[in-house]
This record gives sequence, C-alpha cells and structure tokens, in this order.
Amino acid sequence: MSFALWAGSDVIEQSQFAARWTARASFLVFLVAYTASAMARLFPGPVTKALLRRRRQWGLGFALSHTIHLAALITYLSLSGEERPLGVLIGGGLGYALMFAMALTSNDASQRMLGGWWKRLHRLGIHYIWFIFLFSYAGRLADPDRIQIGLVFTPIALAALGLRITARYKSLRRGRAATAG
Repeated sequence: MSFALWAGSDVIEQSQFAARWTARASFLVFLVAYTASAMARLFPGPVTKALLRRRRQWGLGFALSHTIHLAALITYLSLSGEERPLGVLIGGGLGYALMFAMALTSNDASQRMLGGWWKRLHRLGIHYIWFIFLFSYAGRLADPDRIQIGLVFTPIALAALGLRITARYKSLRRGRAATAG
C-alpha cells in the first residue's frame, strides 16, 4: 500500500492504486482462509494442516486487509467524486457487514454462544464474499482496459470453489463408504 501512495501522479490516483492493490492483496489472503479446509482434506500434510489450524487468523487478517481496502476506496471515491451504482453499494455493503460480523464472532466464546448459527453465518459470509470477488473480477472481462485482471483472478476464484466442491464430494463419498462398510 505504501508503494501505491508513491506510484500515482496525484492523491486521487494514489488512492485509486491503493484501493486496487489492497483489494488484490485481500483476495489472496481471503483465498487462504477460503480454501484451508479443502486443501487439508485433499492434500493432507504439515503445511495444509498448519493453514487449517490458523484459518481463523487468516480470516481475521483478511478482515483487517479488506478494512484497509475500504478506507482506500472511500478515500478514492470521495476525492475523485466518482459514484458507484446503488446495487454495487448495497451488494458490497452487505459483504462488509458479513465480513465484520464474521470477524467479531471469530472466537470460541461467540462460537459457543451462537451454536449452529455461528456456522451458518460463517458459511454464508465466506461464500458471499467469494461471490463478490468472483463477480468483481469476472466483470472486468468485459472491460478492455481491465481484462487482464479478470483473466488472472476469475479462474483463481473459480478454482478455489472447485477445490471446496471437490473436498466436499470426497468427504461425502468417504462418509458413504464408511456407512456401507
């Protein structure tokens, strides 16, 4: 982010760069939290088990990083005067609300207190945030000026979902085999 503050020719461009780069960095941190369980199931080993053990910290790291992104984005929008469509504001706002709710409940006490609702909140939130990233990056595929970003990050987002689906399918098959045997 500090590089972004020096890269632009003026404060508006600098805040725009900061918003873009923090979004990309946040996405990469998010991917670790999003895929940790699937990676540990599909590729068991010391690294994937360590990622899974620290998934909560990766999620909180994402929340911090994406909060910095939000500050950079608000700065850019306020300085540039650029407006976002209402649907984008509502969709993104819901994503941030879910992210903050997940961050605030990412502790053992909240997990015990919320019971099954904790899992529902975190499952809904993580998939919704994944969808927002996918939607944002896939939308760049239609913009000739930003297609490269879409070409890089859209397949990564889809691959992350593919990992989760594959791991889930493998777990279900293993469960059926155990009950049948």
